[in-house]
Amino acid sequence: MNSMKTALLVAAGDAIGAGVARRFAMGGYAVCIARREPEKSAKLVEELRAQGGDVRAVAVDARDEQSVARLFDEVQSSMGGIDMCLFNGGANTRMPIEDTSTKLFHRVWELACQAAFVVGREAAKHMVPRERGSIFFTGATASVRGGAEYAAFASAKFALRGLAQALARELGPRNIHVAHLVIDGGVDSEAIRRILKARGGADAAERPADALLSTRSVAEAYWFLHHQSRDAWTHELDLRPSVEKW
Repeated sequence: MNSMKTALLVAAGDAIGAGVARRFAMGGYAVCIARREPEKSAKLVEELRAQGGDVRAVAVDARDEQSVARLFDEVQSSMGGIDMCLFNGGANTRMPIEDTSTKLFHRVWELACQAAFVVGREAAKHMVPRERGSIFFTGATASVRGGAEYAAFASAKFALRGLAQALARELGPRNIHVAHLVIDGGVDSEAIRRILKARGGADAAERPADALLSTRSVAEAYWFLHHQSRDAWTHELDLRPSVEKW
């Protein structure tokens, strides 16, 4: 079993998830990247291992209770007690209300909220007996403001915020730090650059300086939260570029 501290990142994609993996690996943590298609993180794992990191990518369907429970058991048995768990599920979906089917609404809620509940519950089961740990949830602008054509996404993200608040109140006195991060702005990545181009706007590279959140800056926020003293814990932290309207 690894004697290093361990960070488990669930639904960790190529933007925020990859940034957090890099930051915690650099900080000396063993890192497990859990996503539906772990092969997509192969280059990142190779990069961090070449730097001396203990990093692995594994498959998980965060919507499936048994899959998540197995993930936690396997990480704890092979990598050690989990010190930080991040739920980074997205499900950002834009759709006019007339075209939003019940199936779509449920699918968005299932990934952005139900999966977060399952991950948070399993993290608590593993952390409470050890009387320490951090559980973080990645939110969005939609966590605090419902936008036109975002009924499904905003509903799920509002619910995620409520879940995080409830867990923070329940688990805080048991020395488990729960925090919700409102990512209010585009995160600089290949995906967001494609979206900006598709919308007919300027390429992200032509936008004003610091108009997009860098994955490194976002990752530093998670690192900061995890290392806060318990006499001054932050429950909710919102991050946005200085040029973002809010």
